[in-house]
Amino acid sequence: MDKFFMVSIFGLLIAAHAAAGNMVLDNIAVLGELENLDIEEDDEVELFDMPSWTSDRGSKVLVNVDSFGAVGDGVADDTQMCQKSSGSDFIALTVGIVFFLPSKMRGTQPAPHDSQFSWFLQDVRYLINATRFQGPCADILVIQIDGTIVAPDEPKNWDPNLSRLWLDFSKLKRVLFQGSGVIDGSGSKWWAASCKKDKSNPCRGAPTALTIDSSSAVSVKGLTIQNSQQMNFVISRCQSVRISEVLVSAPGDSPNTDGIHISDSTNVILQDCKIGTGDDCISIVNGSSAIKMKRIYCGPGHGVSIGSLGKDNSTGIVTKVVLDTAFLRETTNGLRIKTWQGGSGYVHGVRFENVRMEDVANPIIIDQFYCDSPTACQNQTSAVKISEIMYRNITGTTKSSKAMKFACSDTVPCSSIVLSNVNLEKKDGTVETYCNSAQGFGYGFVHPSADCLSSQDNKDAELAEPITDDISSEDKYAELAEVITDDIIHTEL
Repeated sequence: MDKFFMVSIFGLLIAAHAAAGNMVLDNIAVLGELENLDIEEDDEVELFDMPSWTSDRGSKVLVNVDSFGAVGDGVADDTQMCQKSSGSDFIALTVGIVFFLPSKMRGTQPAPHDSQFSWFLQDVRYLINATRFQGPCADILVIQIDGTIVAPDEPKNWDPNLSRLWLDFSKLKRVLFQGSGVIDGSGSKWWAASCKKDKSNPCRGAPTALTIDSSSAVSVKGLTIQNSQQMNFVISRCQSVRISEVLVSAPGDSPNTDGIHISDSTNVILQDCKIGTGDDCISIVNGSSAIKMKRIYCGPGHGVSIGSLGKDNSTGIVTKVVLDTAFLRETTNGLRIKTWQGGSGYVHGVRFENVRMEDVANPIIIDQFYCDSPTACQNQTSAVKISEIMYRNITGTTKSSKAMKFACSDTVPCSSIVLSNVNLEKKDGTVETYCNSAQGFGYGFVHPSADCLSSQDNKDAELAEPITDDISSEDKYAELAEVITDDIIHTEL
């Protein structure tokens, strides 16, 4: 439809419906903001083409950990042998490139005095204890893992100085992790000792399998991370990160085993990842912005979550998050935002779209009364503000009769929740939407009806659509979306 004609129609509608004019204008503004929401995929972390393994002058020293005594049988401790292969601080190099390579790509070993290093990991099992890998490095760092790295399986023997870490990489710039290898946290004894498995156990933190901290221009491709002691993969205090084709796996009953956890990071893109764990497949927490997730498979697990935020009266801020194309199967939650009472800050500018769900317990949920505590949480008036959240093209089946839940704070209500083309069904019953102190609107097909978002007293209320006319609200907002997009480029336990 001609853009000028569309603008004219909306001008007439607003004039004809003066009482609803302000609301229509507000909805148009919100829709425009959410349609404009996009995360630019810059080229900063398209780091380089994979360098050849040989060169005319032999500019890379190829270091095989086996030559330093690494056994690679999954039983002998190879930690010190790996450290010796690349210096006393392991990755704290001030020279060239470090490669972790499979033996089949070994090639010719150049002279030992050259200033660039390569590390071979063969297709075997290397037992590595908790270790920090720290930069900076002077040049591009390529880490190729095609074998299996395993953690010690006995919690009582873990280094108390590294109680929350297993493989920790920090202060790196322009680093590529890749390969077909496996990082295995050997977490079964840790899970058995969890207070979530047995309430008589003390609640304590456990290591994260892979941590990338305080780094920039990071790419991780093709690896498998499994059976972590607690969280599987943490991205913390990082900028410009690309994660692709990563498999994260842990049993559905393993406690606190978040798949990919993003904290205090910006410009992070996850794509083509398959994640099945005992906790959130993806969790995004305080200080994170410009996060984009594409083509994500999730299940089992607790779904894709923003939060939790605001614990212990803290401030939580998350902005500019896009999930585009995902399949969630048999998860306890689908698309979730969770905050604690008493917190402050905000979640603003989130778009979930093109998501298919199968037998998900809580497909769409905002919970401002989150309480993951062995004791009841006290009622508090302050809360993390949640606004401008869009759910578009969300379909599938739910195990719960309440397919959509917007449980928001009475003192800090949720606002500008937008639903478009949502269709959630229950195989053996009817579905409904629950609202508490939540405001928003829908366009297109929305099932179950979310009319309670438009109510002043919106606990299970039913009101008319914001605009009623000979032209349906569905057509109006759908065409409006086309107009808007014409000129744009489209921590917790």
